[in-house]
Amino acid sequence: MSLSLPMSTRGSGFPVLLLHGFAGSQGSWEELMEGLATFSKAVAVDLPGHAEAPLPKHSGEEGFFEVVDALAECIEGIEGPADVVGYSQGARLALALALRHPQRIRRLVLESGTAGLDSEELRLKRREEDEAKAVLLEQQGVAAFMDAWKQLPLFATQARLPLEKQKALQQRRKAHSASGLAGALRCMGLGVQPHFWPLLSGLRLPVLLMSGEEDAKFSALAQQMLCALPLAWHTLVPGCGHAVHLESPQPWLKAVLGFLRAPESKMLDRFQFDMRSRRARIPRWERT
Repeated sequence: MSLSLPMSTRGSGFPVLLLHGFAGSQGSWEELMEGLATFSKAVAVDLPGHAEAPLPKHSGEEGFFEVVDALAECIEGIEGPADVVGYSQGARLALALALRHPQRIRRLVLESGTAGLDSEELRLKRREEDEAKAVLLEQQGVAAFMDAWKQLPLFATQARLPLEKQKALQQRRKAHSASGLAGALRCMGLGVQPHFWPLLSGLRLPVLLMSGEEDAKFSALAQQMLCALPLAWHTLVPGCGHAVHLESPQPWLKAVLGFLRAPESKMLDRFQFDMRSRRARIPRWERT
């Protein structure tokens, strides 16, 4: 493997690869690993630039696909194909992995993700913004950057977490190196991700889209992806924002396990549609 990514494994059975968000790590999934391990072999990785994971040789789009190919090799190493679960940055990588290496993946869970920016102008603007963040990290260090990062409106709902959980989250974030996170922005940021929207209609595998009800931006993006994907469902989790797995771990686990456990032969029976409106495409176990 050209880019070796640290990983931890719990349980046995069909593998489920877990991809964290920016400034996350393997530890981001700790609260959920035990529940996932009752059904599968849960495998959490550190993405490049996080914890001890090395950065790819290249930045930009070339580096992005270097990371995607490394994740495909991870799946091969754990005797895949695998189910892949990604959050935010990890969701974008999971989608890229499914589009680039569809034979390696059985089912896909995308939490608070997007298929990219739809113009080069927007991508260029985002790359400039991410480069400014990378420089700030290198100049001010991780602690100062993360103190400002947690104040972003996107993460406002995390202020409702128990103080002990908030403290542990900040400790995990601040354990990274400035050079690592800066490099991650340069090779995995939204601005370097290709525009995947036109490719969604060709993705022939089941996809569960998840978003928090209080995250209006990513809930709207999930609805747009729902309309573009041939076989997808959207779970909207009440009472939480961007990080559903962190803010509402039990509803997250119920939805994900229900989706991954559904027999392949009964996929269409287990998931009821209203074919007139994809907004009503809700898994049966979510219905009241």
